[in-house]
Amino acid sequence: MRTRFILIQTSHAGNVGAAARALKTMGFGDLVLVAPRWANVLRREETIQRASGALDVLANARIVDTLDEALDGVTHLCATAMIPRDFGPPTRTPREHLEPLGRSPTPEHVGFLFGSERFGMRNEDVYRCNVALSIPADPKFGSLNLGAAIQLVAYEWRLALGGFPVTESVAPTEAADARAVAGMLDHWERSLVEIGFLDPAAPKKLMPRLQQLFNRARPTVEEIHILRGIAKMMAQPQRGAVHVREAASVAKTSSSESVSLPFQLLNPDKSD
Repeated sequence: MRTRFILIQTSHAGNVGAAARALKTMGFGDLVLVAPRWANVLRREETIQRASGALDVLANARIVDTLDEALDGVTHLCATAMIPRDFGPPTRTPREHLEPLGRSPTPEHVGFLFGSERFGMRNEDVYRCNVALSIPADPKFGSLNLGAAIQLVAYEWRLALGGFPVTESVAPTEAADARAVAGMLDHWERSLVEIGFLDPAAPKKLMPRLQQLFNRARPTVEEIHILRGIAKMMAQPQRGAVHVREAASVAKTSSSESVSLPFQLLNPDKSD
């Protein structure tokens, strides 16, 4: 669907740049300004800085004198207004209204209308719209910066149109098959018995619990190799149980005896 973003009497040049950036990030490019404060707003330094690279959107943007000119060709117009108007169009959240609109079989030329930073949307402009979009912000502080409001609406509309694909930051990994998991668990069971953690005569439910744990985790082939390596190290007496017993013995000795250290170790910076 064709999409146009229309800004009425914008007073801050930076917001025009922010609007251009918001549109470009969501894949839109039709920006129309109705009677902005600055006739040269598209070329002002602040506008260009805030556009942050969306110069093509600024280059294609148009400035018109009246809203009628901006609405040329638009068939479905959405106002952005926090406060519902008496006798105005229905008020909906952006997602509530845009999701079904994005699935509509009838192509529309959709326009999004944003009011001035100084006084918002005039009633007569809202009355011309098919719907008033209200961003569900905190009622105690619901006033958004113009650039932020445009970004939110542009995002919701892009989402309703199907969005852009999100690429994985890393290549997808393949989960290990059931045979590899079973082999790893057998390895762990032998190692746990060897270090005395598991009593083979009364294993209870430890291994079934570990089986369920790894079923939920869905480890990869590489992770299975790591777990097997851990099991192998546990089962090596010189690095496993013997070191544990030695560490326990040292800890017991240290807690019951006063250990005297050489002066040089206590004061490494001192010398005779």
